[in-house]
Amino acid sequence: MVDRYTPQAIWGRELRHYRQAAGLTQAQLAQKIHFSESLISGVETGQLPASPDFAQSCDTTLTTGGALSRLLDWRRAQALPAWFGKWRDTEQAATVLRTYQPLMIPGLLQTEDYVRALLGDNEEAVAARLERQVVLARKDPAPPMLRAVIDESVLRRLVGGPDVMRLQLEHLLEVACPEISVQIVPEGFVRSGLLAGFSVATVEGGVEVAYFETAVRGLTTSDHDDVSAALRLFEAIRIDALPLSMSMELIKRTLEDRWT
Repeated sequence: MVDRYTPQAIWGRELRHYRQAAGLTQAQLAQKIHFSESLISGVETGQLPASPDFAQSCDTTLTTGGALSRLLDWRRAQALPAWFGKWRDTEQAATVLRTYQPLMIPGLLQTEDYVRALLGDNEEAVAARLERQVVLARKDPAPPMLRAVIDESVLRRLVGGPDVMRLQLEHLLEVACPEISVQIVPEGFVRSGLLAGFSVATVEGGVEVAYFETAVRGLTTSDHDDVSAALRLFEAIRIDALPLSMSMELIKRTLEDRWT
């Protein structure tokens, strides 16, 4: 059951208030803002997070004076460290996302149970991470193409328990499609100096921005040399990774052998 008093649930009730005040059904609102009716229903019941694009579209259509976006900004400000905000905004504007993760499933592909196992009872942080994932399901603009490369050890690393891992690996198998690819670097392929995950986003106009993870914080940069180095490293790692079909087979085999 959804906690009625989480920021996500409260935001959903505010959306319902403004929608009903405008005399619109969920289906009618969906047609006007070009987001699915099921998404609106999930947001209003507190089961799904709202993205900034979604909030802005609702504000415009429902003539709220920006109330929904302000409420969403307040929630995100409490949940995310200041240094992550720049990358979050870049991620939301991206047309292509490339990410390499040697320690955990990429944030955009984590299930809610996996997120909770990582973040504990910090509901604000959980909601913020799940909110980021809406970018992959949005309708307008089109979602970014995601190219994820993951070390095989991530599939075997226990996070939250066997059931959590089983559902997480099942999720990877379910979301794989031409727009979302997941490739696995098999055990034995280790590159010298590779210590942490990183991502590169391509935004409108071909501009590229990199995000590097460190032990204490993340670093977002558009420095040409840094971004170029990240892209070269990503491609070098991807060459070591299994092709998509073989990666899916490895995920399935790990799921059956270790987490079932």
